[in-house]
Amino acid sequence: MPAKRGQAVDSPAQKLGEYLMHARVAKKMTLREVEESTGRTVSNAHLSQLENSHIGKPSPNILHALAGVYGVPYEVLMEKAGYLMAKTDRAEGAKHGRVATFADKNLSPEEEEELLKHLAYIRWKTGKK
Repeated sequence: MPAKRGQAVDSPAQKLGEYLMHARVAKKMTLREVEESTGRTVSNAHLSQLENSHIGKPSPNILHALAGVYGVPYEVLMEKAGYLMAKTDRAEGAKHGRVATFADKNLSPEEEEELLKHLAYIRWKTGKK
């Protein structure tokens, strides 16, 4: 996929877009089928923009919905979107950057998702990537 004007070759957005497109094609799904499978959480137009690297950092909620439909690890999508460091970039023994800090609290998947959304909002608000 060629780089967009002003976008570095192999940018995180491009890598995420290509990954999402390959995952969808591997499932033999159309953009509209993905939209239906996510309960319209992800519109086909939004997914098209993601796949074409026009959107580089979708919300964790969008990534969670796509991970479920494609059967891919949520953490992989979070890494590709830049929310988490790649495992190879993490210090040995370091926490993985998800909600591991609260692992002893027995969070439900819904609570964990809400914490991730809140973290994404805080990072957006403070300009931290």
